[in-house]
Amino acid sequence: MLESVNGKPVTSDKNPPEISFGEKMMISGSMCNRFSGEGKLSNGELTAKGLAMTRMMCANPQLNELDNTISEMLKEGAQVDLTANQLTLATAKQTLTYKLADLMN
Repeated sequence: MLESVNGKPVTSDKNPPEISFGEKMMISGSMCNRFSGEGKLSNGELTAKGLAMTRMMCANPQLNELDNTISEMLKEGAQVDLTANQLTLATAKQTLTYKLADLMN
């Protein structure tokens, strides 16, 4: 679950922004819209060149902006920092910090 953007807490309505990873580095998640694609991790940098994303407007302008942010980060490549309960994706412009969350409950 997305916890902060550039150190500032993320506010969301009922569906918090999230990211998950599956077999063969499949990336999926949501900000305002759902996204998915095949990722590549090389030298600590995560990319996903062919990211597919739904395209609808959300009432929360922060989530609309985050759609562009995650798309750009994964296209250009983001440095990955992973600890037991936290994932950080960072570029020169943006830092997204995710915390481990059980999305089923």
